[in-house]
Amino acid sequence: MREIVVARGGCWGACSAGPPFPRPSGRAWARSPAPYAPHPRRPPNLYPVKLYVYDLSKGLARRLSPIPHHAGLNGKQLEGIWHTSIVVHKDEFFFGSGGISSCPPGGTLLGPPDSVVDVGSTEVTEELFLEYLSSLGESLFRSEAYNLFEHNCNTFTNEVAQFLTGRKIPSYITDLPSEILSTPFGQALRPLLDSIQIQPPGGSPVGRPNGQS
Repeated sequence: MREIVVARGGCWGACSAGPPFPRPSGRAWARSPAPYAPHPRRPPNLYPVKLYVYDLSKGLARRLSPIPHHAGLNGKQLEGIWHTSIVVHKDEFFFGSGGISSCPPGGTLLGPPDSVVDVGSTEVTEELFLEYLSSLGESLFRSEAYNLFEHNCNTFTNEVAQFLTGRKIPSYITDLPSEILSTPFGQALRPLLDSIQIQPPGGSPVGRPNGQS
């Protein structure tokens, strides 16, 4: 009488008399690739973020400094009157009296920046960034919210830089308005200065359909 040898789950070999086929050794199993080996995580795309810095006085502030003591700034050296913008995703973004605008880097009538600050890198995609700007343009940075001292282009770039990289723009830029307004000279000129609105020509509106403001 023939003996049928059946392994768990089916036959080993031809299901005939005799021992089953041998199983692979442990070393052979170890060499076999895992059927569902996890794929290594792809590194995120990183996009460089730059701060363009413009001196609106075109060097005049530096030449007239230090500001005399009688003006209330105690001989402080004034290096410039700063306008800034954020450059990311191959475009330049800025805030002025016309709201949030964009242009190719250096594409406004201000020309090339006086200096460029490397803010860092961001994982924020262009699509998500434009949605974020559209939201800002309908809330914090509407055109009517612009104020030369308290809510200006540097307020905008500081906000956007932190959203993109977690870093602030240099304090010598953001501190300048409060330093001027803390002096008798600044307070005397404030009514006049508050009426000044800055909108560098050459940009296109961001987040406003059909170019509406």
